[in-house]
Amino acid sequence: MSDGSVTTSRRDAVLRITLDRQARRNSLDHPMIDNLVGILTAAASDDSLRAVFITGAGEHFCTGADWVSTNTSDPRVASLQPAGAGERPRTGDLVRRIPHTAHRVIELVATIHLPVVCAVRGWAVGLGCNLALAADFTVADTGATFWEPFISRGFSPDSGSTWLLPRLAGVARAKRMLLLGEKVSGTDAADWGLIHSAVAPDEVDTAADELLARLSGGPTVALGLAKQAIAYGQHATLPQSMNQELSNLELSCRTADFKEGLAAFRERRDPDFTGR
Repeated sequence: MSDGSVTTSRRDAVLRITLDRQARRNSLDHPMIDNLVGILTAAASDDSLRAVFITGAGEHFCTGADWVSTNTSDPRVASLQPAGAGERPRTGDLVRRIPHTAHRVIELVATIHLPVVCAVRGWAVGLGCNLALAADFTVADTGATFWEPFISRGFSPDSGSTWLLPRLAGVARAKRMLLLGEKVSGTDAADWGLIHSAVAPDEVDTAADELLARLSGGPTVALGLAKQAIAYGQHATLPQSMNQELSNLELSCRTADFKEGLAAFRERRDPDFTGR
């Protein structure tokens, strides 16, 4: 049984996801992670959607995966249990399970062909921090705190942190967060390039909604292909990236939004994209 939930709502063509476990600063137990994976998987094939929004209920975004309270079978927790308290999982438990849970959340956010916007208040820790970093645009309260506490807990980083941080903020700053466990404010996260912007607490929702309106009104197919090409280019050569761009261009030029974009240019008006 979960004592939290992942709730969804629709506003126009935007799927709004709320992490709601306020008693534990929206840390994610296994049912919540599984639910989030299911929601994002379904969103990836929903042609009526044009953007995804993720936020936390109450004062915090997400303090990561709650291993201690919900997962006594985890080797990192089982070792703390008294003798005879429960059977230890067999070797390779993490390798089998986490790719389909916490890691799958990050993969879906990073690869879904829809723009993803996060709004962060309070703490964004571990998996919660990496969820915010994997989003296409994250708006944070200037006083929010981004923290990767893995090393201070005695285990190595996961959920994409060693891939995301060096690319977003550089190797030196990645080591400060991952090896030294430095906490980073919303203001510094924006200055470092970890997130899109940091704004005053009472401006977070407005800033996020402005981004969502702009993105959900854009050419959805072209946006998704551009997002995919940017990710591909992180590990490809220039010729490989340009070949990928050509393939994506071929697809985007077959959309109704491409025709609308050309018509709007000819008629000197703003385009009215439909996401098709």
